[in-house]
Amino acid sequence: MTKRMRIQILLAIGLSLLTACAAKQEFKDEFDSEKKWTEQLAQLPPYPEADNLITFDVGPISDYQHAIDATSINIGKDGVIRFTLITQSSSGAMNISFEGIRCATSERKLYAIGRDDKTWSEPRISEWQPLGFVRQFYAQRELTKNIFCPNGQLVSNREKAISALKKGIHPAIFR
Repeated sequence: MTKRMRIQILLAIGLSLLTACAAKQEFKDEFDSEKKWTEQLAQLPPYPEADNLITFDVGPISDYQHAIDATSINIGKDGVIRFTLITQSSSGAMNISFEGIRCATSERKLYAIGRDDKTWSEPRISEWQPLGFVRQFYAQRELTKNIFCPNGQLVSNREKAISALKKGIHPAIFR
């Protein structure tokens, strides 16, 4: 085989490889990227009772007291943890809400507001909102960051959520 033939063969192989690379289709992850997230229907829990409340601290940034009704905690198949949140001001004013947190996107949604007659009412706005640095979301950010969504991952079951809530921090979080 002559030197010229070897060069031609190498050029042909090189062109074949170059053509194959150019024609190669982009890899697509077929597991999750094509699936669209669907929110499941939320069931309203019974109105909270004082015996079921677990308090948690959001730090010195808020002078409100916060608690979760342990019996209301529900982890949905859609990756949303739903719960009843009770917030009380230093003057005694109380807000009760049924909410959800989506750990994957760090968002919260208000499903219902508690009334004085111990019933639920539908909020005017019920859509997913980012938990950025909106002042009134101190409690939800604490729950997301340190209790229900350690390292951005939803707790695996209700018992682990309650345990982390009682301890004030999930064991996977290091401060």
